[in-house]
Amino acid sequence: MAREELCRLSRSIEGKVALVTGAASGMGRATARVLAAHGARVAATDLDGVGVGAVVDEIVESGGDAKAWPLDVADSDQIGAVVDQVADHFGAVDILINNAGVALGAPVDSEGYETVWHRAFDVMLTGQVRLIRKCLPHLEQSGEGRIINIASTEGLGASRGLSPYTAAKHGVVGLTRSLAVELGSRGITVNCICPGPIRTGMTSPIPEEAKEKFARRRVPLRRYGDPEEVAQVIVSVALPASSYLNGAIIPVDGGLTAKGD
Repeated sequence: MAREELCRLSRSIEGKVALVTGAASGMGRATARVLAAHGARVAATDLDGVGVGAVVDEIVESGGDAKAWPLDVADSDQIGAVVDQVADHFGAVDILINNAGVALGAPVDSEGYETVWHRAFDVMLTGQVRLIRKCLPHLEQSGEGRIINIASTEGLGASRGLSPYTAAKHGVVGLTRSLAVELGSRGITVNCICPGPIRTGMTSPIPEEAKEKFARRRVPLRRYGDPEEVAQVIVSVALPASSYLNGAIIPVDGGLTAKGD
């Protein structure tokens, strides 16, 4: 009697086409680099066209396959044009990673609050929806389409003075769960990563002493995370072997949300 193969599901993304937003720095940069290191063909996009071009240069110099596109995810016309160009260049879009974000907060009674509110939602929620809608035909054609939305632990809780950011991130969590239900029958999985305190450009203004104090008090691992630690989880969710993971909200936070105080 023939022995059943132990592992039927692939843990390779070799040749898959991954579109990453916010890829010029931080977690987006790390994700683009890790995807490429695993053999994916990477469409790296960012509002910072120079920065994302530098990331692509790093990938290509290391033997990877990547191309850069400037993209403001708050601009619907740009989204449409870039997705078309990505699909034309690579011939597919198999993985969409909605990572672009902005650090925006304001007290609810402050002047200009609504401007901050609208910008937060345009970039971090409406932009994700628009990218998903535009990429859907390609993701469905892939047969193993993956949508990975990046939220935050702010999407699972709240901090003072950040209501535009926090509300947008809660929206990403809700969007992920709803679309996981809606798109599962079309062979597309939708999952959400919620990073905690990570050493990125957004957190760089925080003094080192304050980072250390926060981590000792709130994070069981007692430190801030590295962007690659988030990127590795993102890539794991994108694997063909993760085919039954759908609608998951995954904190990558050193145990911050588990600690709960």
